[in-house]
Amino acid sequence: MFDELSASFEDAVKSLRGENKISEENVDIALKQVRRALLEADVSLSVVKEFVEEVRVKAIGAEVVRGVKPGQKFIEIIHQELVEVMGGGNSPLSEAKKKPSVILMAGLQGAGKTTATAKLGLYLKEQGLKTLLVAADVYRPAAIDQLNTLGKQIDVEVFSLGKDLKPEEIAASGLAKAKEEGFDNLIVDTAGRLQIDEGMMNEMVRIRSAVEPDDVLLVVDSMIGQEAADLTRAFHEKVGITGAVLTKLDGDSRGGAALSIRKISGQPIKFIGTGEKVEALQPFHPERMAGRILGMGDVLTLVEKAQKEVEIADAEKMQKKFQDATFDFSDFVKQMRLIKRMGSLGGLMKMIPGMNKIDDGMLKSGEDQLKKIEAMIGSMTLTEQRQPELLAAQPSRRKRVALGSGHKPSEVDKVLADFQKMRGLMKQMSSGAGLPGMGGMPGLGGPGALPGMAQNQHGSRRGGGASGSPKRQRPHKKKKGFGDL
Repeated sequence: MFDELSASFEDAVKSLRGENKISEENVDIALKQVRRALLEADVSLSVVKEFVEEVRVKAIGAEVVRGVKPGQKFIEIIHQELVEVMGGGNSPLSEAKKKPSVILMAGLQGAGKTTATAKLGLYLKEQGLKTLLVAADVYRPAAIDQLNTLGKQIDVEVFSLGKDLKPEEIAASGLAKAKEEGFDNLIVDTAGRLQIDEGMMNEMVRIRSAVEPDDVLLVVDSMIGQEAADLTRAFHEKVGITGAVLTKLDGDSRGGAALSIRKISGQPIKFIGTGEKVEALQPFHPERMAGRILGMGDVLTLVEKAQKEVEIADAEKMQKKFQDATFDFSDFVKQMRLIKRMGSLGGLMKMIPGMNKIDDGMLKSGEDQLKKIEAMIGSMTLTEQRQPELLAAQPSRRKRVALGSGHKPSEVDKVLADFQKMRGLMKQMSSGAGLPGMGGMPGLGGPGALPGMAQNQHGSRRGGGASGSPKRQRPHKKKKGFGDL
């Protein structure tokens, strides 16, 4: 997501390249591209007009200090305005003076409301809060079953009374149970419709009256684009929302909803859904999202993901293995599984500043290669995983691994050779020796690459021809990011 929007913003900044200062003339040229980019991203027209005018006023009045290029200053202004449009800062959930805090989930059918309810329940559980989920969607087939299944999966209790009672009665009974049993939070999953109608709104008002929620969160599918603005306005006028949960941000959405919701309703986006897994819910931080939109990465979220998954003791143990060059195939699998728990390789890479330029095809190829390696390691015995030298010494073992994983013996040989080189590089680094002949960074195709990653698209090693003599390499033309302008 945001790839097209990010590229369009970069094109806008290029129009300021070579200029000594920001003037009305050159900023208008850049803002035409910004306007087009926002409209193509499905941002509400009223929001686009206001955004562009605010940037224009701030850009023309901005002083560009020595050493800072006009393009860099323009990006700084756009970043500040994006943050402002999306809310300025993180907005946490409201907390009731007397427990439980009640959260009412609202939205159209298909937005991912039930899944978002479970995700939020898991998020609160991880904060050490006892949470009760209430299944009050009595219309959609299997909605109650879905929430019960998700509740068991995340070990969070679900309260339901079937489909025969009115939703407001179920919600009120759930609240009574939460008060009696000392729950910290109550999350009520309500029914959605294919479109906004009077009956739906009236029912939401009745449920709201029954439980008097501290938060009413509108669950919005980020892929509906400009319709998000109309949806937000309608719900806010009829029900009164306190915030939004933006779902499916990992999909093929263009990002307009993220920029429209706060401006239209005056209420913040509180959480974003970034995947199908129940763990894929994050608090919304406007400054981090602005960084992603402008291709600056999101290191803070990446660090938080890592801290959530990695125990300090495990990290220290792994660091020691790296230093002693005793890192083995079983450790490699652990690291791959850790990455999977944190999200897709492509999603993680794009949180690193400058890495948004990596071609999606290259990322897909890298993910496919890692899957192949994991299949090969799965065909090894535990002894072979812990002692790769056994495989190096006995071709029969490598053939068995190839047969078991469905790959060619030559592919297993190559993975093993790359792994041994990686361990050798670790040994050099830990001993303080230099890195002679290093042709690339670890994981990007040089001697320190992950096993099997140092291939070109034809499957041959870079830097060597058929005769073994080095090929003449064309100088690589580096794509420029915002930091290079």
